[in-house]
Amino acid sequence: MSYYAPRKIMLLGKIVLLACLALSVGYLAYRASEAREFTVLRTTSQHRLEVYAASLEREIEKYTYFPATLGLERDVIQLLSDKPAQHLPQQVSLHLEKLNSRAGTLSIYILNRHGKVVASSNWQQKDSFIGEDLAYRPYYRDAMDSGSGRFFGIGTTIGEPGYYLSSALAGPGGIIGVAVVKVGLEQLEKSWSGVEAPVLLEDENGIVILSSVQDWKFSAMRALDEATRREFDQTFKYNRRALLPFPGKDTRKLDNDTRIVSIPRPPNTAPQPVPETGMFMAQSQTLPGSSWRLSVFSPTAQVEQIARTQGALAAMGTVLLLICLLMANERRRRIRDRLAAREALQKAHDELERKVAERTAELSEANIRLQQEVEERTRAEQTLREAQDGLVQAGKLAIIGQLSTSIAHEINQPLAVLSVLSRNALRLQQRGEYAEVESNLERMGKMVDQMGQITGHLKTFARKSPESPSAVSLQKAIDNTLFLVEQRLKRKRVSVDLHFPEADLLVWCDPVRLEQVLLNLVSNALDAMESTGNPRLEIEASKQADRVRVHLRDHGPGLSEQAQQHLFEPFFTTKAPGVGLGLGLVISAGIVRDFGGSLAGENAPDDGAIFTLEIPASNGESHD
Repeated sequence: MSYYAPRKIMLLGKIVLLACLALSVGYLAYRASEAREFTVLRTTSQHRLEVYAASLEREIEKYTYFPATLGLERDVIQLLSDKPAQHLPQQVSLHLEKLNSRAGTLSIYILNRHGKVVASSNWQQKDSFIGEDLAYRPYYRDAMDSGSGRFFGIGTTIGEPGYYLSSALAGPGGIIGVAVVKVGLEQLEKSWSGVEAPVLLEDENGIVILSSVQDWKFSAMRALDEATRREFDQTFKYNRRALLPFPGKDTRKLDNDTRIVSIPRPPNTAPQPVPETGMFMAQSQTLPGSSWRLSVFSPTAQVEQIARTQGALAAMGTVLLLICLLMANERRRRIRDRLAAREALQKAHDELERKVAERTAELSEANIRLQQEVEERTRAEQTLREAQDGLVQAGKLAIIGQLSTSIAHEINQPLAVLSVLSRNALRLQQRGEYAEVESNLERMGKMVDQMGQITGHLKTFARKSPESPSAVSLQKAIDNTLFLVEQRLKRKRVSVDLHFPEADLLVWCDPVRLEQVLLNLVSNALDAMESTGNPRLEIEASKQADRVRVHLRDHGPGLSEQAQQHLFEPFFTTKAPGVGLGLGLVISAGIVRDFGGSLAGENAPDDGAIFTLEIPASNGESHD
C-alpha cells in the first residue's frame, strides 16, 4: 500500500464527516426557521380571522331586530287574525316592499301560524312567495318553538342563497304567525375576493356557504352520509346542490384550529393573482353565538422559501467554521513540530555544554580547538534565540485569532436581532405599516452603533484605557440586555423573574460596557440551562449604602468544583471545544474592576449558579 493511501482515506473521511455535520446543522436551522415563520404567519392569520369575523357579525347583526319589529305593525297583526280584511294582504305586502327596498335586504315576508306566506315584499313579481307553504323550513319551526330562528339556505323559488332571520309574532291568543327577513351576504363575499389569503365560512353541517374562491362554495368540509344528504334534500336547505368534497387535503396538524392543507391545481388552469392552490396554513375559529366556523388559508410558500434559505446559510456557515477548525488544527500540529525541534535543539545544547566542559578540563593546552568549540556554541545559541523568537511570534498570532473569535461571540446576539428586525421591517412594509418600519430601522441603527461600541470597548479593555463613566439606569441596561436575547428566551421557553425596587437604581459606570457584562452573564446562564426541563432565570437588584448589588441566578446544574477554582482564569471554559474561548468572564471581571466594582460566582443553595455584580451607586440623572 502506498504511503499516501491512508492519508487519502483519512481526508475522504473528514470530507464525509464535514458534509454530514453541515447537512445536520442545515436541517436543524431549516426546522427552527420554519417553526419561527409559522408562528409569525399564525399571528397574521389570527388577525385576519378576527377582522373577517367582525365584518360578518356586523353584517348580520344590523338586521337581527328586523323580524321582531314587524310584530309592532297593527296591519300585520290584523292580517294574521282569523278574519282579516280583504285589502290587508296587498297593503301589508306594499309596506314590506318599501321596507325591503330601504333596508337593502333580499326579501321580507309574513307566514301565518300554519306556515303559509300571506304577505311578501316580492308580491308583484313572477316568483312571488305569496301562497307558498314553507312550514317545512327550519327557520319557521325554530320561530314557532323558541320565538326566533336563524338559517342559511338557498331559496326554493329562485335558488338565491341567503341568511334567514325569523321571529314569532304574538297575538292576543298566543303565536299567530312568523316574520322572516332574508339577508344577502354577496356584498361581504365580494369584499373577500380581493384579500391576499382565501377565506371561507362553513355552517354547522360543514358546508361552505361563503368563500372568496367561488369554486369552493357549497363544497363539503367533511364526509356526508346518505341519511344527511336525504335530510338536506327534504328541507331544501341547499336546494339539492351536489355538495362536492372540499378539494383540500390536510397534510399536517399544528393544533386543534390550525393545520397545513394541500390544494391541488386543476388541470388546464392558469395561476390566479391570489393563490388558490398549493400549500396553505388553514386557521379556523368558531363564530360567537353560533356553530359556524370561519377559516383563513394563508399561503406557506414564503415560509418554505425562508426556511430553505436559512437552512442553506446555516449549512454553508457550518462548512466554513469546520474548515477554520481544520486549519487551526493544522496550525497546532505545526506548533507541536516546532516545539519538538526546540526540544531537540535544547538537547544538542546540553550535549555541547557537556563537551565544552570536558574539553576545557582535559585539553587546557588546545586553545585553538577550544576557541572553535566556543564559536560553535555561540552559533548554536544564536539558532536557539531565533527559534524562540519564532515561537513568540506564533503565540501572538494565536492570541490574535482567539480575540477575533471572542469579538465575534460578543456581537453575535446583535447580529441576530438585526436579522429579526430586518425581516419584520420587510413584512411591515408589505402591509403598509410604515410607522412600525421606521421604528424597526431606528432600532437597527442603534444595534449597529452598539456593535461598534462593543468592539471599541473590547479594544479599550485590552489596552486598559480608562472610560468616561456616567449615571446609568440599571433597569434600562437589564431591559436592553433581555431584548438582545429575547428570541433565544422565547425559543428555549425560559421564564425570567425580575425583582427590582420601586425607585430606579442608578449606577456609576459606562452604559455600553455594563450591558456587555450583563449580556455575557445572561448568555452563560442560558448555556447552563440548555438541557434543563423547566429553565428559569432570576435577576434581583438592591441598593446597599453607596453600592448597587445585582444577583443573576440560573436554575441549571451549577458550577463544578473545577469550574469554581478556575472561574476567572483566561482560556478556561466548560463548553465544548470550538464553542467558547473562556475569555467572557475574564473580560467581564476586568470591566467591572474598571468601574470600581466586583464580580463573583458561586453555587445556589438548592440548584443552579449565582453571579453577584457590585457597582458603585450614583445619585445623578439617568443616562439615556
